[in-house]
Amino acid sequence: MRILIIGGGNMGKTYADSFIANHAVKPEDLHILVHCPESVTHFQSLGFKNVYHEVGEYIKHMELIILSIKPQDTKELFPLLAPFVHEKQMILSIMAGVKMDSIQKALPQVKKIVRAMPNLPSQIGMGMTGFTSTEDVNKSELFWVHNLLNTTGKSLYFDDESLLDAVTAISGSGPAYVYYFMDAMTKAAMHMGFTQNQAEVLVEQTFLGAVHLKKRNDLTCQEWIQKVASKGGTTEAALKRFEISEVDQGIEKGLEDAFKRAVELGN
Repeated sequence: MRILIIGGGNMGKTYADSFIANHAVKPEDLHILVHCPESVTHFQSLGFKNVYHEVGEYIKHMELIILSIKPQDTKELFPLLAPFVHEKQMILSIMAGVKMDSIQKALPQVKKIVRAMPNLPSQIGMGMTGFTSTEDVNKSELFWVHNLLNTTGKSLYFDDESLLDAVTAISGSGPAYVYYFMDAMTKAAMHMGFTQNQAEVLVEQTFLGAVHLKKRNDLTCQEWIQKVASKGGTTEAALKRFEISEVDQGIEKGLEDAFKRAVELGN
């Protein structure tokens, strides 16, 4: 399958690297369109051969076109793409907030559209991506796209496009919430007398171990909490303070605000 990635930013390069590393596409079938000649030289120095900085006839021969650009760049790009795209092609967009209907209106020739929302850990193959599609994308095509997205971590398909706003609030923005909690724990550890390096090691390994432990068992988060929290012990003391401060409600309201903002940006 011939793939064109439009955009040479972090996610564009992430997909290019992941597809090749996981043998999801042959090197000669991967094409990259970047914004300037300097980026062409950069990607060629990394071993990519089919790199362009202008649209052209080659686009007609692509089977999948991945839009890895900023939403505001579509005003310039779509008119340039329009003469070269056709109904047999599929478009995969990872542009935040840009609905499939908007893409179809700008490129009416294209009927097969997939919209995905990856997150930052996709850069190291540990990402979480939610995706959806138009009805014209058949099951075998969805399976192929699913496998491509899985080269960067895990992916989940949703019939309802509106759920991608919730994906944005949960997993798209999610790494920042984790870092926020880790930062608070690190500062608390330093106040207790640890150096910054010691505090970071303690906190990072605690998060890493806790996640892996949960993944290896069927217990819920609440069941794991009960396993750690002995009656009258240290964990219970911290949890009681979290309850008094309504930390759980604050987190839930924060995610609700993120969801509302995702909807606003999409509109």
